[in-house]
Amino acid sequence: MSWTNLEGKIVIITGGAAGIGLAVTKGFIEVGAKVMIADFAEEVGQKAAIEASESGSGEAAFARCDVSSKADVDSVITRTVEKWGAVDVLVNNAGINIPRLLVDPAGKEELTEDVWDKVFAVNVKGQFLFAQAAARQMLAGGNGGVLINMSSESGMEGSEGQSVYAATKAANHNLTRSWAKELGKSGVRVIGVAPGIMETTGMRSLAYEESLAYTRGVSVDELRSKYGSVSSIPLARSGKLSEVSDLVVYLASERASYLHGTTVNISGGKSRG
Repeated sequence: MSWTNLEGKIVIITGGAAGIGLAVTKGFIEVGAKVMIADFAEEVGQKAAIEASESGSGEAAFARCDVSSKADVDSVITRTVEKWGAVDVLVNNAGINIPRLLVDPAGKEELTEDVWDKVFAVNVKGQFLFAQAAARQMLAGGNGGVLINMSSESGMEGSEGQSVYAATKAANHNLTRSWAKELGKSGVRVIGVAPGIMETTGMRSLAYEESLAYTRGVSVDELRSKYGSVSSIPLARSGKLSEVSDLVVYLASERASYLHGTTVNISGGKSRG
């Protein structure tokens, strides 16, 4: 039996096929949990489930899902319960960022309704839909559970071109607090995790980097050079994906049974954007 006592626990991880999500998936597999990866990228997700299953004594499966679709979310919950019998932990990890300026005189990268709606649909509506569906299952089971909402250390303050992203992350922080007040009395813990600057994952596309660089008034090369900067981090290094994974696994365990309604920064001491 591991220190976490999560063997056999049933976990759903949204956006669990790559980046932080995949690291968290592997973390749960290492301690013997059963993980349903809910992700939009089907081919990547199928490979991730196989890769993760080889990383420990647990088991991983994949379900294609658009987190902003109630039908897809309900399907993932149903499939998880049919396969393993319950939902013990939800990690609301899926999220996107589309850099845009509020006003762009050049008309190149200005925030539109479509962009606003898309980012909110994934980052906020997606968390709501999954939290509601998973919590409903946890309450029906009568054994409590854990909801973990992934957020961002820097999202609360934002920077050039990231107003919509910052708005969604502020919403995530407050949803955590609100749902904690509602669900705590029924034995469902709700916790936020806010990673700071992490090691690169290869998930940034050139198009994303070009948009972000444009909104910040720098070149792509200048933007990339700043990725490795740790001058604003008291621990003087970027975080490791495995460190986020370790934190999430701990928070899901009974070792963290009195942690509720708070967002934990994992940022090397960095507390501002």
